[in-house]
Parts: sequence; C-alpha cells; structure tokens
Amino acid sequence: MAAAAAATLGIRSVPSNIWLHKFGARTAAASIRSRSFTTLASLSPVEDTEDIQLNVIPKEDARESVSSTSNNNNYKSNKSYYPKRGQTLELVCESLAFKGKGVCKVADSGFVLMCDRALPGERFIGRVTRKKDNYAEVKKLKTITPHSDYVEAPCEYASHCGGCKTQSLSYEAQLKAKEQQVRDLVVHVGKFSDQEPEFGGVMKPIVPCDIQFHYRNKESEELDILLTANASFGLAVMMEFSFGPKGWVPAEQLQEKSTDECVYALGLHAPGFFDKVLNVNKCLLQSDSANEKSGNESRATWRRTVIVEDYGVQDGRRKHHNVLEKENENMHEFHGYISFKVVLATVQECWRDPELGLSPWNVHSHTGFLKHLMLRSGRNIETGLPELMVNFVTSSDNPECLRPLVEKIATIPEVVSIVNNVNTSIGNTSVGEKEYTLYGKSTITEILRGLTFQISANSFFQTNTRQADVLYKLIEDCAFLKADGSEIVLDLFCGTGTIGLTLAKRVKHVYGFEVVAQAVSDARQNATLNFINNATFIEGDLNKIDSTFASNLPKPDIVITGLEMRSPMAFSSMLCEWHPADPNRPGMHIKLIKFLLRLRASRIIYVSCNPATCARDLNYLCYGVPEQNIDGRYRLSSLQPVDMFPHTPHIECVCSLELR
Repeated sequence: MAAAAAATLGIRSVPSNIWLHKFGARTAAASIRSRSFTTLASLSPVEDTEDIQLNVIPKEDARESVSSTSNNNNYKSNKSYYPKRGQTLELVCESLAFKGKGVCKVADSGFVLMCDRALPGERFIGRVTRKKDNYAEVKKLKTITPHSDYVEAPCEYASHCGGCKTQSLSYEAQLKAKEQQVRDLVVHVGKFSDQEPEFGGVMKPIVPCDIQFHYRNKESEELDILLTANASFGLAVMMEFSFGPKGWVPAEQLQEKSTDECVYALGLHAPGFFDKVLNVNKCLLQSDSANEKSGNESRATWRRTVIVEDYGVQDGRRKHHNVLEKENENMHEFHGYISFKVVLATVQECWRDPELGLSPWNVHSHTGFLKHLMLRSGRNIETGLPELMVNFVTSSDNPECLRPLVEKIATIPEVVSIVNNVNTSIGNTSVGEKEYTLYGKSTITEILRGLTFQISANSFFQTNTRQADVLYKLIEDCAFLKADGSEIVLDLFCGTGTIGLTLAKRVKHVYGFEVVAQAVSDARQNATLNFINNATFIEGDLNKIDSTFASNLPKPDIVITGLEMRSPMAFSSMLCEWHPADPNRPGMHIKLIKFLLRLRASRIIYVSCNPATCARDLNYLCYGVPEQNIDGRYRLSSLQPVDMFPHTPHIECVCSLELR
C-alpha cells in the first residue's frame, strides 16, 4: 500500500480525561491549556494491513483547518475535521477509562477516541464507529504491537465474550489501572487535590483479589460484566446463560464453523449485542469444579470438618460452622465441585428436541419459550456439602413443558432446587412476575462473615463472596465501632441486609432502608435466621424522601450509604444497556445528600461500585453544592479501592468521611 503522510488536524486540544466531563467535571481552562498531549495516533499506513484501507484527510483540507482554527475557535465551524464515522486510524492506547475502555488520541489534536478492549501501550488499527461532540468510539480491527504488560489470555472466548475484557493484561497492570482511575476521578470530578501531602494518607492502595480465575459467582451478560466469586469455603456461585434462535459466530471463524453449530444457541452474549448469543462450553471465571468435576467425585473426595471462626457474636462465644476441607490440601483450593457443566450438558442434550417444543426466545420477533438458564449454588449448612439451584426463565406460564428437563436434571446429586420464573414481558430480563418451584426447595443457603443467608432465585446477594468478606471487614474497620456496643447504624440501600447484619453484633441497633420489597423481606428473614433482634428493615424510596424521613428514628452515629453491589437498586440502574450512559449509575439523589448533611452523623461510610458518581457525591458531602447554597460538612479520611472482579472494569470503593 502506498505510503501516506500523516495529516495534521487543526482541532482544539481536549484533555485526556474527557470522559470525566459526563460526570460534571469542571476542569479549569488554564489547566486545559497547560496540559501536554502526546501524539498517540496517526493516519500513516501500517505494514501487513493491505486488507485495511486507512483514510487520510487531504493536506489542503488540513491546511484550511489550521487556518480556520487560528481565525475562529468555534468548535462547530471545525467539526468536519474531526475523525469521521467509518474512518480508519492507526492508534496507540494511552490508558484505561472507567468501564475498561482504552483511551486514544488523534495525532496533533488531542481528540479523544474510546476503544473497547484496547489496552495501554497497544498499537492497533481501529475504525470510528460512533461520533459524539467531544469524543468518538472506535472498534479495534487489528493489533500491530501488543501492550507492554501482555499475557496470554487463557480463555478461548476472551476476544468474543461480552464479559471479562482485560484477560490479556497482567493482573498487576490491571490493579494499577484501576487504582489510577479512582485517583483521577476523585481529583477531577471532585475537588480533592492529589498534590496535598495528606492525600497520600487518604488514598489507599487497591486491595487485590487473591484468586484471579475460577472465582465466579454470578454472570449476567445483559449487564456486560462478570459478577464473579470464588467458590472457596462453599461460596455462592451463579451463572446465567441465554437462549437464542441462532448461535453467533465471530466473522473470522465463519469458515471454520459448520451450519449446524449456528442453529439454536445457549451461552453468553456477544460484547455489545443483546441479540447475539455465543455458544460457550466453559468459563474460566466460574468455579473450577463447574467446568471439570462431577458431583459424585465431589462427594467421594471431600470430608466434612469443623473450622472455628471467631466473629465476636453478641454472647461472646465463638461460633462454629461446618465447612469442607480437602484431604491433605490447602483449604483455599476448594472450589465446591458443583456440576454446572453437567447441568448445562443435560439441558443442551434435551432442549433442542423438536418433540418437546422448547423454542428459544427471539428478541426481535418476541416469540419463543426459553429465555434464560440460571445456575446458582451455595452450601448445605447441616452437611457442608454444595447445593445447586437451577432456574429456567420462560416467556409464558407453562411449567409442565419443562417437565422432561426437570426429570433429567433432578438426577444430578447437587441439584436441590429447580424453579421456573415466568417473564411475560417482551424484555429480556431474568426476573419473572411468577415463580414456580418444580423440584426440591425454593432457596439455598450461604455463609458470609459468620452469618447464614438464604438465597432465592432472584436474591441480591454479594457475587464474589470471598472478596465480599474482605470488603465487609474493611467497612467494619472504617466504622471504628465502640467496644460498648452503644452506637446506632443507619444502612441506606441495604439490599438483603448483608452489611447491616454483619455489624449488628457490635452495635445497639441497625436501621436499613431499601426500595425493593422482596429485598426487604429477605433482609428480615436473614435477621430471623441468625437470631438477630436488633435490626429493623424498612421499605422506602430514598430518591423521594422529604423532611420527615427517619424523623421517628434515633439519630444514627454511623451512616452506611452508596450504591454498592448489595442493593437491587444498583442492579436495576444497570439494566439499561448494562451501563447506562451519562452517568453510568446515578449515585445518591440530591435530596439524600441534603438529608445526610442535615443529619450530621459522626461518620459516613460510602460504599460504591461507581467511582465516578462516588467522587461526585464525596465532593458534595465535603465541599457542598454552591449553586444550591448547600455547605459541605465532612472530611474525607480514607478512600479504599477494592478489586472485586479481576479481568473486568468493575471497581468497588470504601470511603470514610468524618464530621468536621
């Protein structure tokens, strides 16, 4: 291909953190002018890319652009000289933005381009797929030079699955990128300065996840992330598969696949597509046992033992739990040995039989019967053995159609519950209006921080239970609870009550608020199950509070707030794409911000799975909202990022604020 000169575009400089502007960042003009921009993109040709036509802006247009820019700084007048949709560029990824997209910039202009699955230092060919006012989105076509922290992705679906995006980035580099994202958002969205000496004591190093694979707890491809957990200590595991009328095959594999492999699908969604299902036989983020081991082997090779854990229960005695321990091996190697693969294979074997009439749901024609297959596991508290729940989500109320599948699946030893959720809406969500228990019991159980929790098919339970134990310990440490147990805790967005209940043993009373009725019911049941009588859970919409909110409750000493992944509200706000744009999730309503500032609790612990809105809310609580004449009353004393889900963009933050 003939060499082409790199074009110089006469476009105003745009800061590299342009994606922060969606969250209301107010970067000073002087800061923008002084910011240096590295040339990260060019329009020059690349060797061995004859099949890709690079688009080059003519030099005459470029000179005209420069002249026009010097005479008129109006962005609109030069808009035509920004990269256009369909244009192909050679790019270098500079960093990772929130949600895991690579940040690139056009040569000599600094215009930002966001590319999914592009990693820092990677040079690649990309095509502009979407053009917006202040940035563009790019699809990666071909990698020229891999990034410096490249590792071989062990998953064969890593390039095509809609879940984990950074498998080929070393885990150390993932942690560094996530920590930097939190730091940048706090500095640029909030008014916190990383130049101040005390900031180093406030911003803590990210807490890693000690197991990076086979830790999966939940997967929901509509959410475009892997909500995962390790199955160690009998931790809950969940997988969600989708049915489709035709299996999606990547373009580069079309010649390798037979026609039969494209008919009917049961698997995971392709990245960015709600209507394309990729057939998947295994996932490296689910429990190792879910991929390889059988239920009979799990029962034969594991013995039950008693491990003593001291969680400081209210009566002062140690609490004992039955857990599983493998003969002569480390406890952390236990993965539950749940036969997810056996269940999946059983369903695959039967559901395509035309005599059964089990057609897959078609999201375009709104026809078909089977929508989702959801597999969830916990452990039996009495025996310590793993137990599995199978949930079929269907489009109509006809549970008898599932009888042949139920009879086969019920023979698998670990399966203790088979349910049917009926979702008659044209949407593709997995929560139904009705639920039938087709076999066994309607719930399974799990242990977290020394407490027993009941899990139903639609329960909102922490998805990486092993790392949740770490997260909740951090929250407890941030609370600085008194030894006399005299404090009142207000737990906002409490979900099924997990955080409040884990603190209840050390405080006088916990009051939890949650908008979802089923979650409130689950929280009350979990309190009863654990003989906790100093926790009250109340249904209420925290976005619609007034001056009388919580007026009949004692003033809390500690408030726990933020949309962490324990609350159905956090999930419901994710279901519009999975990541709704501008902003990703709403954070706290301004009414709730005002309430907290009036309340003046001694300490606020803000737990959030969205660093962007977290930074904004921290800014409001500490510095106020000048345009509404609201003064801030708190000081940020610590900010602790936690990596809950390796290989995904997800970041959890635990923030501690003290009343000034």
